Amino acid sequence: MSKLPILVAPDSRLKTRAKPVAQVDDRVRKLTDDMLETMYDAPGIGLAAPQIGVLERIVVIDVAGKDEPRAPLRLINPEITWASEDLQTAEEGCLSLPEQWAEVVRPAEVKFRYLDETGAKQERHATGILAVCVQHEIDHLDGVLFVDHLSALRRNMILKKVLKWKKEHVE
Repeated sequence: MSKLPILVAPDSRLKTRAKPVAQVDDRVRKLTDDMLETMYDAPGIGLAAPQIGVLERIVVIDVAGKDEPRAPLRLINPEITWASEDLQTAEEGCLSLPEQWAEVVRPAEVKFRYLDETGAKQERHATGILAVCVQHEIDHLDGVLFVDHLSALRRNMILKKVLKWKKEHVE
C-alpha cells in the first residue's frame, strides 16, 4: 500500500464527473487499499478517487469512532437510490479543502447501492454521519464539492482561504 497525494481546490479534476468502473479487478482493489491508507493518514473519514486525480467512480469511507475498530467501506460505482425528505444539518470538511468547515443541509437518510471490492452488488441504508459521508463522497464523483451547497458568499470566502493555504503549503 502507498499514500497518494490529495488534490487541493481549485483543480479542474475535482470538478469533473468521474467515469464508471468497468470491472472490479486487482488494480481497483489496490487503488482502494491505497486510498484507505491515504484517508487514514490525512486523517479523514472519506475519500473519492477524483481527489487523488483518478476520474473513476470509486469511494472509500470509514466512519468508525476513535475508540472503535476500523470499519472500511470500499464503494465502486456507488449511487444513491433513495433520499429522505427529512433533512439534517451537519458540519462538513473536505481533504481537498484543508482546514475549512461549514454547515451543509442534506437528506437525513439515504439508500445506496454499489459494488464491493469483490465485485458483488450491495445495498445499504444510511443515517447519521454515514449518510452525510456517502452523499459528500458521491458528490465528488459528480464534480461537486461541499462548498457548492453553500451561498456564493460563503463558498467564495472558503475558496479564498483554500487558495491562501495552497500557496503556503503546496507551492
